[in-house]
This record gives sequence, C-alpha cells and structure tokens, in this order.
Amino acid sequence: MERRYSPDQVRFSMMDTQEIRESFLIENLFALDETVLVYSDIDRVIVGSAVPVNGALKLEAGKEIAAQYFAERREIGVINIGGAGTVTVDGTGYSMVRLDALYIGRGAKDITFASEDPGNPAQFYFVSYPSHREYPTTHAPISRAEPVNLGSEKDSNKRTIYKYIHPEGIKSSQLVMGCTILAEGSVWNTMAAHTHDRRSEVYMYFDCAPNAIVFHFMGEPQETRHIVVKKGQAVISPSWSIHAGCGTCNYAFVWAMGGENQAFGDMDGIPVPDLM
Repeated sequence: MERRYSPDQVRFSMMDTQEIRESFLIENLFALDETVLVYSDIDRVIVGSAVPVNGALKLEAGKEIAAQYFAERREIGVINIGGAGTVTVDGTGYSMVRLDALYIGRGAKDITFASEDPGNPAQFYFVSYPSHREYPTTHAPISRAEPVNLGSEKDSNKRTIYKYIHPEGIKSSQLVMGCTILAEGSVWNTMAAHTHDRRSEVYMYFDCAPNAIVFHFMGEPQETRHIVVKKGQAVISPSWSIHAGCGTCNYAFVWAMGGENQAFGDMDGIPVPDLM
C-alpha cells in the first residue's frame, strides 16, 4: 500500500508541477491482476482498484491501517467501470456490470474481486474512509439508479449525475459517492468551483478518449494550479482546495467524499471572477 502525506496551503503555493503530481495525483490505478491501494493522511482516505484477470483478487489489510482485516474499522464504496464481474463479501456474491456500485459496510471480513470474462475484465474502483458505525453491504445496480440531468450545451457542461451512497440513498457512516458523465461536446465539471471546508474529495476520471486529457484545477481559490490527468487516474483534494476540470473532449468521473458531514450541498461556492 502506497502512503501519501499531504502538504498544506503554504507548501502547496511553492510546489512545482512534479511535486504537486506526486502529492495529489494517483497514476497507477487499474493494473491487471493487482489490487492497487493508496493511503492518504487526508481524512485517512484509501483509494484503490482491482482488475482481476487470471483469478480472484482479495482485499487485504496492510500494516498502514493496523487492522486484522481491511474493513475492520472502515467502509468501502466500489464502482465497476469495466466488464462484468463479481464482488464477494463474506460469502455473498454481488454481480456487477458496468457502472454498478456496491457499498461494503464496516465489519466485512472477506472481500474478493473477480471478472466474468478475462478478455473483458471488470475494473473495480473503490474509495474507503474510517467508519464509526456498521451499515449493511448494499448493491446499487445502474439499472435502478435515478439520473439527475444538469448543465447545458451553451455552458459546455451538460452532464448526468448518478448518486449511489448518500443520506437519501445507500446509508453509510461518512462516505458519499457517485459518478458524473458529461455529454458529447461538454468539457467542464464543477465550475463555478467550490471548496468543502469540512471534508475531502477524490475525483477519478474515466471514459476519456485514448489521447485525451483533463486539466484538473486545484488549490486555494486565489492560488490555483492544474494537474494534467489521463484516463483511469485520480486526484485527492484536501478540504481547502477547489476541484474542477476541463477536458480536451467529454469524459466521466467518479466522485467520493468523506469528512464532517454527508450533506451533498455543503459547499463553499467560489464566483468565477474570484478565481486566480
């Protein structure tokens, strides 16, 4: 498990491009036949992926969390962005097609990931935060999700949002998770920008064209920087940072939050003219 320590706002303002990438960008997700885990001191979030090809992959606890098993004191949100697969939790299998989600509650001991077709493997992406309460493991098929359509072609941000884990949906201790899919011709996300003084957020970008990139903007509103992000990469955003992006074509991203509360609308908006 890779471990990350986050710089504060003062250090961030003095960092060069490579230092910012090394601190906040996760580049190595979705390695074949591997479970990739990145542990950050930002709200103790763990970001990971599992792409099983030649057999099932088991989610193990590393010494970084000092636990007998991964979910001993944690909850996990999983979204499959690849082919069909199965997540098995304590003997119960959950079949997951593309864009299905699964919430795994605190106390789950045995978690494995498998693909239905090795030629088109599942690509399981997951985010985990510490949990103070047990909630049941719950499957959220994309076929039952209620899409929310926002934005416009005029503003280049026409998009569809799917909320999976949130107070009015799948219950959790602190995790809030879903995905956003931009329509063809739309390239902007989360602009006007905002911060979450009370929680962190992770964006994982996918469904980009092979040679496309997304310019992910972060930093304090008056001290912004950008990170060039490619398909299957994620950015960890601390509470003091904006998180927005503009792509060279349309794309999708999974968003996940954890912190003081689960109110989706608890954000501190930044008017566009105030960004610098």
